[in-house]
Amino acid sequence: MTDATTQPTALVAAPHALAARAARDVMADGGDAVEATVAAAATLAVVYPHMNGLGGDGFWLVKPAGGAPVAIHAAGTAGSGATVEAYRSQHLTEVPRRGSLAAATTAGTVAGWHAALRWSRQHLGSRLPVSRLLQDAERHARQGFPTSRGQHAATAAEAEALRPVPGFADVFLPGGRVPAEGETFVQPRLADTLARLVDVGLSDFWAGDVAASLAADLAAAGSPVTADDLAGVRATLHEPLRLEHSRGVVWNLAPPTQGLASLVLLGLLDRVLPDEPEPAGLPLVHLSVEAAKAATALARPLVGDERRTAAEVARHLRPEALDALARRLDVRRASRTDAAVDAGDTVWAGATDRHGTTVSFIQSTFSAFGSGVVLPATGVAWHNRATAFSLDPAAPDAFVPGRLPRHTLNPGLAQLDDGRTVAFGAMGGDHQPQHQAAVLTRYLECGLDPAAAVAAPRWTWGRDAAGASDLVRVESGVSPDVVAELVRRGHDVEVVPALRESMGHAGLVVRDADGRVDGAHDPRSDGGVERL
Repeated sequence: MTDATTQPTALVAAPHALAARAARDVMADGGDAVEATVAAAATLAVVYPHMNGLGGDGFWLVKPAGGAPVAIHAAGTAGSGATVEAYRSQHLTEVPRRGSLAAATTAGTVAGWHAALRWSRQHLGSRLPVSRLLQDAERHARQGFPTSRGQHAATAAEAEALRPVPGFADVFLPGGRVPAEGETFVQPRLADTLARLVDVGLSDFWAGDVAASLAADLAAAGSPVTADDLAGVRATLHEPLRLEHSRGVVWNLAPPTQGLASLVLLGLLDRVLPDEPEPAGLPLVHLSVEAAKAATALARPLVGDERRTAAEVARHLRPEALDALARRLDVRRASRTDAAVDAGDTVWAGATDRHGTTVSFIQSTFSAFGSGVVLPATGVAWHNRATAFSLDPAAPDAFVPGRLPRHTLNPGLAQLDDGRTVAFGAMGGDHQPQHQAAVLTRYLECGLDPAAAVAAPRWTWGRDAAGASDLVRVESGVSPDVVAELVRRGHDVEVVPALRESMGHAGLVVRDADGRVDGAHDPRSDGGVERL
């Protein structure tokens, strides 16, 4: 722990307290922000299994002190048997959300850890062994940990739907029932898998005995992913998308992520918000919703189309393009759009170390527990990111073997003109850009500290229960007068309880120019912040 007289110079924020603690301890042992994030990611894959896991995907933004950020895309691709014809032959009109046919893309999470460590060893001199970084994750899987509030709630909500899915009940319904909050939860087969990755190397997940076991169990379950598909898994390094903001520079990830939507939304708010807006006042809420609609409508067809070049996507972030789009926003009335957005389950974590390296990281199995398929030999739960594909063969995002799905995941990072570095992100599927914008705007424009910016009442625009796209949910802390005026302006509004988990788990990590650090993770989650 930090001495009371010493100013903290390193910090990590994560949506589960055990993950934040694991990352802090790695930095206390001399690890850097990348190594700490791997420790947090591995721990989250164990202790927050309804949100993420080894059988999912992940994305990174890493910025060394004084250097340019690098993006790491660790996303799986459609399996060899994942074709429109194969799915339509089973009388399907869309990719199922659960079950073996939802477990239809390879998983990139572990490859992302591997790529991040390889980069950090080359550029940061990282030196801690993988055994140290996965130490807490393996221990929690083998010895158990208290079932979190979030895991209990997600299991209770999904138990009956997922009980028939191969492997789910064996792991997540021990004794045939939902684990109680606080009850010790163990995953011995997952612990053995982590131990194998420590002994042999992370690449064993896609090119060794673990991969062979995964492929055999996927085949037995009826998934279209093969051993050859797993062998082709790679995480790739990219230049992130860049937004010139009045406060500095903001980065996010290029397609297949929706980083473009997040940056367009921030760019629009930078142009239309009044000075020093109220943190939950009418201008911020209304304009955030309208900007989200415009950003989503712009980005959705670009993000899911592999034919689009990086330059074609980036041109939408030019000042003149954002100026033109901002002029079309109605500051007085709600617009209507068909660009509906859906929720999803994800973990975001951020870290900054004593050397000034800052990481913004996100990984997910998409829906709660992903496809629901749990592979028996390894204890790995497989994601359902394949639901982003279309079964229309003429669609730009049609199901084609080897194709990347559209991703909701998108971690953000900013370098402000005053020298602050800010990592930020959120869970929430397609809602992530809205959560990011609310938190970052409150920090930058409303003057709230990180904890207040994250905890303050939020709102989201998205689908209602019947599938309509224009419902605005606001937490009960938003003033009734603001709610009434939103309705008067034409918004369909639903007030939900304060600090509702479905409003997203957000986080901020801030490093000042003088090395001081601050940060917050969401009280809507089971997480925390650790400093040293």
